[in-house]
Amino acid sequence: MTVAGLACCCLLSAGAGAQTLSSPIAPGSPKPAASAPRGLDLPAGQGAGVHGANSPFAPLSARDDVVPWSHLTSVKTKIEKNRILPVFTANQLALHQKTLRIQGFMMPLEPGAAQRHFLLSSVPLTCAFCTPGGPESMVEVKTRTPVKYSMEPVVVEGRFQILNDDSYGLYYRITDAVSVK
Repeated sequence: MTVAGLACCCLLSAGAGAQTLSSPIAPGSPKPAASAPRGLDLPAGQGAGVHGANSPFAPLSARDDVVPWSHLTSVKTKIEKNRILPVFTANQLALHQKTLRIQGFMMPLEPGAAQRHFLLSSVPLTCAFCTPGGPESMVEVKTRTPVKYSMEPVVVEGRFQILNDDSYGLYYRITDAVSVK
């Protein structure tokens, strides 16, 4: 596939119509946004992600028993030594090392029908070559027992970690996780 074909694939998958955030964000809340590093007019690859109007998957439904993505995606960033680093709020830092539930769409990191290590995203994948949002819209998940891969939303519960300077650029991780209905 050519670069133009890849770009076309991603644009068509995202949908040409109106796009809405998949995560339950309170009406009237500002869209999280990040600016590009100084001197560049390119996006920094951040944001909550958008749920394309033509997506075959329904947006995540609001649940009282999970951390809302709007809480995680409201993180700010700073540039330090050519790296984009998160600047967490006190409310976000209060989640560190707590047992929490997160709802999202699976992004497998290994082959197979059962996954022990994957990313959970606030929006579904629309293109195999594109990430659906920035690092604030994903949580790395490491489970106790394998979780059956699903294209539908899943909920996991485990020890939540805030990552200040992850080597992969991630902001959040949940370990010792189990699948929850």
